[in-house]
Amino acid sequence: MKRKAIAVGVNRNNNSENFEHSMEELCNLAEACDVLVLGEVTQNLNHFDKTYYIGSGKVEELIAMIEETEANIVIFDDELSPSQIRNLEAKLDCDVIDRTMLILEIFASRAKTKESQLQVEIARLNYMLPRLVGSRESLGRQGGGSGLKNRGAGETKLELDRRKIEIKIAALSKELEQLVTRRKVQRKQRNKNEIPVVSLVGYTNAGKSTIMNSMLDRAGLEKHVFEKNMLFATLETSVRKITLTNHKEFLLTDTVGFIKKLPHHLVKAFRSTLEEVTEADLLIHVIDSNAHHEEQKQLTNKVLKEIGVEDIPVIYAYNKSDLTDGPIPASDDCVYMSAKTGEGVEECIELIGQHIFNDYLACELLIPYTDGTVISYFNEHSQILSTDYEEDGTKLIVECKKADAEKYQQYVQNVL
Repeated sequence: MKRKAIAVGVNRNNNSENFEHSMEELCNLAEACDVLVLGEVTQNLNHFDKTYYIGSGKVEELIAMIEETEANIVIFDDELSPSQIRNLEAKLDCDVIDRTMLILEIFASRAKTKESQLQVEIARLNYMLPRLVGSRESLGRQGGGSGLKNRGAGETKLELDRRKIEIKIAALSKELEQLVTRRKVQRKQRNKNEIPVVSLVGYTNAGKSTIMNSMLDRAGLEKHVFEKNMLFATLETSVRKITLTNHKEFLLTDTVGFIKKLPHHLVKAFRSTLEEVTEADLLIHVIDSNAHHEEQKQLTNKVLKEIGVEDIPVIYAYNKSDLTDGPIPASDDCVYMSAKTGEGVEECIELIGQHIFNDYLACELLIPYTDGTVISYFNEHSQILSTDYEEDGTKLIVECKKADAEKYQQYVQNVL
């Protein structure tokens, strides 16, 4: 049966522009869940109603709209308390879900890797735990002790269910920890190889995956990541090695996007995935060049601070600049681009190079003809500026990593 919904929101700060954007985002989340939104009920309040989230008059208006549209779900723009869900379902006689449940459903349907599936399941169980509601028969206690006289009160079914969920969360967390350890080993190996890591971060649907694919096209690589114009198209961290024409290389990682009112269970659950970001050498903060870009930028910065991202250089990439006419801020660490048309991608790669390839130096090497493998190494891992064949060997002027110059110190004639 097609899921038809009414979207409900409360504007608490009398900020109509931000509130309208929040409601529009809620409808986009519903669409990403294949739910058809047939109408909206909104209310200006200083505080959420403790019983129904909205006032009792608005509840009556909502009941009338449900009957008129034959909706079978009501979606609320904020996280509801267990008692509010219970009260609303009894009053409305249909399914009640909040923004958090909607986001969890999207994550559950899109998670592909074992790690992201475990993270989503842990977040879902943590969300469910305080919201377990017992019907009358499930509140009856199981008998404790033996014999008729010693039948003390045992656990209620509710307590049993709660304990089962807690045990499951502990088991899944242990399994996730093993996967996280494996990821740390992989990161350690990458650090050993001394390849700089660049992470794409930003609001959901800002165009991070499209930018990554544009850069892969520039590098002549075909191993594209999934991209689509919808919220949370990316849930897993994808890592690709990009080798530039001058043989300089870096790892580019695409991460899960952020959103307003992102459930804290999810931030907590995805912390291990987001550790990729905390250990990056450079962040590309992708910003959708829309009317709400400043708000989205601040929200992403807030989440990055929460997960421990500090003192990492940032390039602000204002994407979809072909779709905007308004003024865009100017700065040395800003690039204006359209990943779809390819405009600004070269400038972005150039800016990345200025930040992460500052440990390169130019030097003159004299390599004996007997050490051909050393020449092959520099051909693959550095930019050769000139080659001369002399009596004692091959004379190269190269731009290479400082570490490579130190490794082959015996061949270095001059540092230029």
